[in-house]
Parts: sequence; structure tokens; C-alpha cells
Amino acid sequence: MPKNLQDTTTLYNGVKMPWFGLGVFKVEEGPELENAVKTAIKHGYRSIDTAAIYGNEEGVGRGILAGLKEAGISRGELFVTSKVWNADLGYEASLAAYETSLRKLNLDYLDLYLIHWPVKGKYKEAWRALETIYKEGRVKAIGVSNFQVHHIEDLMKDAEIKPMVNQVEYHPRLTQKEVHDYCKQQGIQLEACLH
Repeated sequence: MPKNLQDTTTLYNGVKMPWFGLGVFKVEEGPELENAVKTAIKHGYRSIDTAAIYGNEEGVGRGILAGLKEAGISRGELFVTSKVWNADLGYEASLAAYETSLRKLNLDYLDLYLIHWPVKGKYKEAWRALETIYKEGRVKAIGVSNFQVHHIEDLMKDAEIKPMVNQVEYHPRLTQKEVHDYCKQQGIQLEACLH
């Protein structure tokens, strides 16, 4: 079990991912967001999680820049996650969405890029785009969010690369035992998020 905010788990591709992170779901753009991200980094958080649909990647980027400066650490010490939204699922659209997220965050790469939701008939093409970005070395890890077992099994019928992470709502009132057990068996890191 983790003992501090910098403790990590190792994904199946060897990338180290912090056990704890700051999620910014429902945090609006503005000084409060930027300060929250900066303060989290200053106080030891090394994982920051956002998404295109949150509409706050620019503020998160400014908070990261300020936090790195105040904490005196390098970009390589942070683990930054974003997610491609449903409207951008598809090969070309997902590639473009990745570029947009990088630009808004003012970063050269992401540590983890996820498909936000398993939209039927769309997530396989999006996954192909994530595989391309990963093979090009432009993201350290790729994964999915809100996927159930049948979604991952369906994805894997055509995928070349298995998801490294599945981020799902996971807490004592929603244990998702089947998803948890499946991910553990497959070597996919389950990442808990609270809604």
C-alpha cells in the first residue's frame, strides 16, 4: 500500500503511475482551478487528471506550470492524464483531439490518454488512434475510462495494444468487483475515480 503521495504502481508497460492524484472534474476555469493544481503539486501530488469535456485544460496547464516552478520539480516528475470525449471518437478526430489537449495544457506529451466513454461503434477507431500516438512515443500510456468487461473484450478483438489503465468510478458503495477482478487478471491497472 502507498505510504506517501509520490508512491507509484507500475503499469504493464513499465511506466510508473502515482497511486494518488488530483482530479479536476467539475472545477471551472479560473484562478481557483489554477491555484488548486499549483498547490497540489507544491504539497506533493504528482498526478493531475483532467479531460477535454471538463473544459478546464488551459487552467490546468497554467496550474501545472506554476506548480512545477514553485515545487522546483521538472515536468518528468508529473503524471498528467486527459481523455478524448465522445464527440471526438474516431481515428482522425481522436488524433486531432490529442493535439488540442496538448495545446490547451501547454505540454509536449501526456503520461496517460484515455477514451472517456465506450460509445458503441466509435471506441475501436478511437483506440486505433491512441495506439498510433503510443507507438509514435508521444504518450507514455494509453487506456480507457468507464469501460465494463464486455467493452474491453470487444476492444481487444481488433486491438494491437491492451489498455494499460481502466479508470472507473470505484468506492465502497460501488465496488465493481467484476471489472476489478477482470482488470487484475488482464494486467490492466484499475484507476478509481469518485463522482
